Amino acid sequence: MNYPQTLEFLFSSLPMFQRIGAAAYKANLNNTLAISKLTNQPQNNFPSIHIAGTNGKGSVTHMLASILQESGFKTGLFTSPHLRDFRERIKINGQMIPESFVVQFVEQYKQDFEIIKPSFFEMTFGLAMQWFSESKIEIAVIETGMGGRLDSTNVISPLVSVITNIGFDHTQFLGDTLQAIATEKAGIIKPGIPVIIGETHPVTAEVFISHASNNQSELIFADQKITLKADDPKIKNGLLNLSAHINHQELKIESPLVADYQLNNISTVLATSHVLSSQYPAFQSLKIEDGIKKTLTNTGFTGRWQTLRQSPLTICDIGHNADGIKAVVDQLKSLKYSHLHFVLGVVNDKDIQSMLALLPVNATYYFCKADIPRGLDAHQLQETAKMHKLIGQVYPSVKNALNAAWAAAEKDDLVFIGGSAFTVAEVV
Repeated sequence: MNYPQTLEFLFSSLPMFQRIGAAAYKANLNNTLAISKLTNQPQNNFPSIHIAGTNGKGSVTHMLASILQESGFKTGLFTSPHLRDFRERIKINGQMIPESFVVQFVEQYKQDFEIIKPSFFEMTFGLAMQWFSESKIEIAVIETGMGGRLDSTNVISPLVSVITNIGFDHTQFLGDTLQAIATEKAGIIKPGIPVIIGETHPVTAEVFISHASNNQSELIFADQKITLKADDPKIKNGLLNLSAHINHQELKIESPLVADYQLNNISTVLATSHVLSSQYPAFQSLKIEDGIKKTLTNTGFTGRWQTLRQSPLTICDIGHNADGIKAVVDQLKSLKYSHLHFVLGVVNDKDIQSMLALLPVNATYYFCKADIPRGLDAHQLQETAKMHKLIGQVYPSVKNALNAAWAAAEKDDLVFIGGSAFTVAEVV
């Protein structure tokens, strides 16, 4: 097989949650354990950091990878979903996995996959671990796919476990209360391994305290450990400027991830870096400030409050659940513009009502559907949006919707694209 044929096999033969939803979900680790055994447990050949959470785990993962890379470590990075290229999910020092390795791996194990019947994510995780092992990386930063306890990535034994926050998402799999979701995420806590919690929430804190205690794991709430304050000016040269205090040490943070919601993520990154540097001698001289500043150039991270055009100002963000949309709306309120043009596409298994209820009424909406089976029909989205007094037209594609927004927008208007990572993927 060549690379296009290999991709076609992966996308068509292996169930992919990002595309089809619930049918791809596997409620156990059996397939991952089978693939790990088949490939001789490659995940055990290097240290790792494990990151779960409802929102922010992508930002935290990429910032940490950048810090480690900037500090001289050969760093593997495993994330999901991808926006444009499947290989975005698997990188070493910012470089995507070679097409030839993907082909080689699939050809080598294709017959085994036909017996194991893994999901797309399970196979991708096995592929990443194999490449990382053969490439002799020095550390990997590994992001969970959905939950924690039953996530395919939960076969690793990390140096540090990280849970960014807890919100309502994937409730059909993780539970319909914050405590239940926290319990699933807390499944990544391992015996004796320190765990960082990004945000303290009274409803979920006891869950993490209990799990950490049961595992005799040190527990750190990042927002209690780190003090962050915006400098004046807050944004300078396109960077978010912050002063951070940790253990009587002050850091000057310049972040290319400029949205206000990144403050929680940066606190989580700083707390995690502190644990690494204080508890593991190999990581005692981390270049935290340089690593955060160079996150985008080191890792190729995109889609988080990303400016696509200056006139009219055009911004996209992959916020795709109620908490993510709230953060987007709060950020929109901080900007000055004449009128908002909102290109909106969502997937069909989210709590659409909760998301739409948060969106501003005084905007023009451009309803569309991302080109994936999970995408919600744009006409259905339009009708549901009317219940929340969100008015706009339907367009046959995301790009058609964006072009219409650009055509209608005056120079002082704002064009925003969001609602789903897959909507954003078609414009970045």
